[in-house]
Amino acid sequence: MVASRGSSSNPGRIPALGLRVLVLIFISIMLMYFDNRDNHLDTVRTSIGVAVYPLRVIVDAPVRFWNWLDDSTASRNAMELELARLKAERLLTNARLQKFISLEAENVRLRALLDARAQVRDRARVAEIMSVDANPFSHSLVINVGTQDGVFDGQALIDAEGVVGQVIEAGLLTSQAMLISDTEHALPVEVNRNGLRTIVVGTGKIDELGLPFVVNNADIRVGDLLVTSGLGGAFPAGYPVAIVASVTRIPQEPYADVTATPAASLGQVREVMLIFSVSVQKPEAITDEQR
Repeated sequence: MVASRGSSSNPGRIPALGLRVLVLIFISIMLMYFDNRDNHLDTVRTSIGVAVYPLRVIVDAPVRFWNWLDDSTASRNAMELELARLKAERLLTNARLQKFISLEAENVRLRALLDARAQVRDRARVAEIMSVDANPFSHSLVINVGTQDGVFDGQALIDAEGVVGQVIEAGLLTSQAMLISDTEHALPVEVNRNGLRTIVVGTGKIDELGLPFVVNNADIRVGDLLVTSGLGGAFPAGYPVAIVASVTRIPQEPYADVTATPAASLGQVREVMLIFSVSVQKPEAITDEQR
């Protein structure tokens, strides 16, 4: 009975399914024909596209978000790397700029020394300062030339602005020099304006010198230039030493209280010139001539 029912129902369903397929095929062909001929389905297609667009956006949103997140992360990493590179380049550039500034300052000092050397009639040699005595009560320094370069004890040191000091101990390769601001240093000078002669001594202050032997009625004024007098044999005459800073006349005392400011920047000097004057000779040379 079952078999007979199945066999009797199947023949009735198959023609109906086949008919549906044929009808759908026929309708598709007709729609394609009319759409290709007169474009009657453009409006329907547009409407379907508008209706489906939100669904496409929703489906595509996770992919777009992932791509955006990936691009943002990559861009942030690239920006961080670029920022780190720029910071490193900035530090390197600043370091090089500091070096250039130092070289520029050194060139200025060397040019000033060369200009001063051109004005010096005596023979001169440029030397560099290797070290400075850390003792605040001893104003001395070490230069990078010695007896093999012709340096001798008592030799005068100047810079582009004036007298710096003199050699107190000449070694083979290096020499020790005393600044004019040292308390043990004394230098014969004269007032450039009128030729008044006196002695300048160190006070232990890098920016102040003393003139303890100026009488009260001496013709000396603030702003007078003091130059080496040439007396004593150590310093040739005519080199700037200091500028008078103050003059205090004390009636009860025989001498006035006079201070001066060194012409040279003793606390900033980096290079000096050693003077080989014709009038100032080595002790050995004088001895040989006397013999």
